[in-house]
Amino acid sequence: MIDPKEIVNTIAVSRIGYFHLAGMRQLYDRLGSASAIVEHRNDIRDVVPDASQKLVEAFRNMDEQLHRAETEYEWDAEHAIQALTLNDPAYPQRLRECDDAPLVLFYRGSADLNQARIVCIVGTRHATVYGQDLVRRFVEDLRQLCPETLIVSGLAYGIDICAHRNALQNGMETVAVLAHGLDTIYPTAHRKTAEQMLRQGGIITEFLSGTRIDKQNFVRRNRIVAGMSDACILVESATHGGGLITCRISRDYNRDVFAFPGAIGAQYSEGCNHIIRDNGAALITSADDFAQAMRWADPKQREKSAKQGIERSLFPDLTDDERRIVETLQKNNDLQINMLSVQSGLPIGQLTALLFSLEMKGVVRALAGGVYHLLA
Repeated sequence: MIDPKEIVNTIAVSRIGYFHLAGMRQLYDRLGSASAIVEHRNDIRDVVPDASQKLVEAFRNMDEQLHRAETEYEWDAEHAIQALTLNDPAYPQRLRECDDAPLVLFYRGSADLNQARIVCIVGTRHATVYGQDLVRRFVEDLRQLCPETLIVSGLAYGIDICAHRNALQNGMETVAVLAHGLDTIYPTAHRKTAEQMLRQGGIITEFLSGTRIDKQNFVRRNRIVAGMSDACILVESATHGGGLITCRISRDYNRDVFAFPGAIGAQYSEGCNHIIRDNGAALITSADDFAQAMRWADPKQREKSAKQGIERSLFPDLTDDERRIVETLQKNNDLQINMLSVQSGLPIGQLTALLFSLEMKGVVRALAGGVYHLLA
């Protein structure tokens, strides 16, 4: 167990090094602990001869930082939050390898952050039905191929929350990296999902309680998403976006990067198509592609999963008329009910009842404007 004094000192030192992560990490590694750094607070140039005057003054006047750290430590203890320092075995070891890793992380949850397989799923906040379906199928199939995989994302709107929710629905653990303290959840609309994750994953951050939700914090948290994972998967992205930033950081950390392609000209597929074109990510179309590339899938598990997939596709519990609708949507997906009626040859009245039945079976989804989308 880590000494509480070391935890308090680490929190205080991390506040001083907020804008100089790599430099503070070097100092930490040189002295071996935050407590050793604090012991040298008044003679820091004996350790780092070229330390700036600003840094020297910061260490000499760190009483306020120490007091804030003590307050944070007490608050964490009251709210079942673990403060994980770099020398804590529970600290994400993959992230620890990164030069700009946080000296301390605040974690609440049940997942092991050092599982054998960890993957982050990222993408646009404006996920389309196409992107949501990719995530749903990917997580479902990954559950069959590599069940003991931790899924990491950022709890944001769009692809992030889709990844978390599908992980929960499939019985997989999932961890969200937040861009603020654990005293709040942003977006608030995702609070219920975050609460579920405490029992089947967790939430983690480098930020103290009471931290303002600033734009720059979201960019900082992307390095944690990338650093604690083995691989990064980009599902949908415009030409600029946070998902692409996470991919770049992942490559800098020597992580594997993958992307799903999309239609040419589609706004939220352009980023994926471009990063694949520029060899910044490997193209994948399924969880099987990913598992093979990572050499994660057990051959017997793959065979079993493939067999189950064939059984689902060849022997679904559908009537002849329901099957006709599915076959029509397989040729031309996202049809308005009038066009679906024309192409399937089924009258509107009968078609409405059949579509409702297919929705209940999870085969189709009703979209805005009377459009129906095939899920299966």
